[in-house]
Amino acid sequence: MQIRQHASAQPDKPATVLYPSAKVVTFGALEAAANRLAHFFRRSGLREGDAIALVMENNEHVHAVMWAARRSGLYYVPINTHLTAAEAAYIVDNSGAVAIIGSAALRQTLETIADYLPARLPNLLMICDADLQGWLRYPQCVADQPDTPIDDEREGDLLQYSSGTTGRPKGIKRQLTGQLPSEATSAVAPLLSAMGIDHSAVYLSPAPLYHTAPSVWSMGVQAAGATAVVMEAFDAEGCLDAIQRYGVTHGQFVPAMFTRMVKLPDIIRDSYDVSSLVRVVHAAAPCPVDIKRQMIRWWGPIVDEFYSSSEGAGITYITAEEWLARPGSVGRPLVGKIHIVGEDGELAPAGQTGEIYFEGGYAFEYLNDEAKTVASHNDLGWATVGDIGYVDDEGYLFLTDRRHHMIISGGVNIYPQEAENMLITHPKVMDAAVFGIPDDEMGQSVKAVVQTVDPADGTNELARELLTWLRERLAHYKCPRSISFEPQLPRTDAGKLYKQTLVARYSAG
Repeated sequence: MQIRQHASAQPDKPATVLYPSAKVVTFGALEAAANRLAHFFRRSGLREGDAIALVMENNEHVHAVMWAARRSGLYYVPINTHLTAAEAAYIVDNSGAVAIIGSAALRQTLETIADYLPARLPNLLMICDADLQGWLRYPQCVADQPDTPIDDEREGDLLQYSSGTTGRPKGIKRQLTGQLPSEATSAVAPLLSAMGIDHSAVYLSPAPLYHTAPSVWSMGVQAAGATAVVMEAFDAEGCLDAIQRYGVTHGQFVPAMFTRMVKLPDIIRDSYDVSSLVRVVHAAAPCPVDIKRQMIRWWGPIVDEFYSSSEGAGITYITAEEWLARPGSVGRPLVGKIHIVGEDGELAPAGQTGEIYFEGGYAFEYLNDEAKTVASHNDLGWATVGDIGYVDDEGYLFLTDRRHHMIISGGVNIYPQEAENMLITHPKVMDAAVFGIPDDEMGQSVKAVVQTVDPADGTNELARELLTWLRERLAHYKCPRSISFEPQLPRTDAGKLYKQTLVARYSAG
């Protein structure tokens, strides 16, 4: 996995374009920056297997840092920019990071992060385009380093921390291979191939690069010689503008982005030309069937989907054409073999719901948590991340929900995803969360919290309307007994809900 050949062949071609600032980093500049930083890492004593923490937003330096780490045999640990200094310090400490590279935009976090570390800060501290006492200013601090490769290049890897939706984030680690970077392959290569991404592509990355897919995909795209247009922050109309402005051919989205785009006024949606799009893909969270149908009607049958996890236990893929024949499916295996395991521990037949296991996916472990690593694998070595679903007669996987989201009401198992997906299709609803809260009689009762398109619509009258509307479409036991409204649901930039925040709030009530 390399960008070197593209830097040599087309040094002036954009490797990264930031939107909306229009800052450009060419392949030549990216290669030189990564090499200088790799030399600086070695001069500072960093060796193969060490970890560095990245505390920075989508900016012009982040890819250089990741490429420098990869070719230096280092683990790079992107940290969610929304975390507090205490939360970021936990990841720095837990990962054993020997360096931190931050940015001016996250200066406030960097200034106080030492207050929350059980030991002192790492020896190597760098901040991009800013001055901070005790920190080196990047890129000036590496300006005297060679822009040629280091002598002992080895392939590094991402050390990703989970979003922590059910507790403290967990580091997801893969053993380094010791390969030369020129010999290593990208984990997303099968997905890029399925989408037809090559050097001629213009790829849109609308999500923060501290998430697994955006970071790995954007680097995979650059390794293919294509340009990555990186949104500095997602905005529904801005996304359409970026597609039109740069002639975007491919992109990766999460369903929440689709929802926000399809609910733009028609006059705005129709004012942008998206005809350059060849193929896009979505993942990270379930997409309501009606929302996806609207996207396909708008963009054409080019909206594919993949299912995976930060762990990389396995990957499935489904094209838009296949999906139209099997609405709701996330496809057939691209990496690994699927096994559905019932509550009795036995393999479930086609059509029967159970826990999803993959055989033959990418190996992983949870850093510093052997018990969780063991619990995620069965005796045969198959891996699971706790998702629930079933496989049809043709081998297509359908997701039901996450194991830890299940509601048990009156002894009945209820998976809230179905009610959530239905609520989001209502024209007045922008987002929805359904979960269980304590109930003296039933054990748990089903609760919904809704974010409306127009905040003024969040009334008791709409709550009653939505309850009636849902009961006309779903079995009553699956429907919430009450609906509350929030101006914004606690959803990550990758589209995942922090349900525990809502559970705690409404359980206390």
